Amino acid sequence: MKEKLQTKGHITADSVSIVFDSVGKRNVAVDDASVDIQPGEFVCILGPSGCGKSTLLNAIAGFVQPTQGELTLDGRTIKSPGPDRGMVFQQHSLLPWKTVLQNVAFGPLMNNTGQREADSVARTFLNLVGLGAFESHYPRQLSGGMQQRVGIARALANYPNVLLMDEPFGALDAQTRAIMQENLLNIWEEFKTTVVFVTHDIDEAVFLSDRVVVMSASPGTIIADIKIDLPRPRDALIVTSPEFLDLKRQCLDIIREETTKAFALQNAS
Repeated sequence: MKEKLQTKGHITADSVSIVFDSVGKRNVAVDDASVDIQPGEFVCILGPSGCGKSTLLNAIAGFVQPTQGELTLDGRTIKSPGPDRGMVFQQHSLLPWKTVLQNVAFGPLMNNTGQREADSVARTFLNLVGLGAFESHYPRQLSGGMQQRVGIARALANYPNVLLMDEPFGALDAQTRAIMQENLLNIWEEFKTTVVFVTHDIDEAVFLSDRVVVMSASPGTIIADIKIDLPRPRDALIVTSPEFLDLKRQCLDIIREETTKAFALQNAS
């Protein structure tokens, strides 16, 4: 199959700092972070707990504004959320009073798509994530993995240039998580949407991504940008390859050092 050329979804962070003030205390969540993500790339942001990974992702989504520096998408400053960016959270955040079909069709409807077309789009993406037979179910009737698949379908239903994912598989059991990772890669191969994926799981980051961007202990800045030069398409067996294990070791060494620093700072405070 001929590889698709993605031309939109170019993200740049230029010396971005994000500071929160709470009860007179200044908390630097992200400190002077710079990164360039090309259209169609799959980039994982990895780092110790509390390093600002989710904060940086929320800034790309437009939920948080940088205190300093600039974030751009396709050359335009990110000032607010928009349909050009789809978001998938750790918890599914589906509307419990709406059916699966209604949840996925909600975005297109908000973008002034007619009901029939919105339902058609929703069915297309539900079939893509293997849930076409569950369109009349409510979120409470689905397993955790199925709920997250609906969340991915909903995020894709607006045909965004960027898919932002904040530890979307973190609450799933190991086997379901592995299946979801492979499903996500199949979808990405189909659409070549730019994906920015936050995780604290090194195996997940190496398995999924083209690049692993590593953030330091708080205040979080980008300290490594590791190219994941593993062949695609990927399957579960690749995690046993010497190349995978070498990349995992590189990431592990950096994360261990940063986690040790984080513990030392917490004990000193």
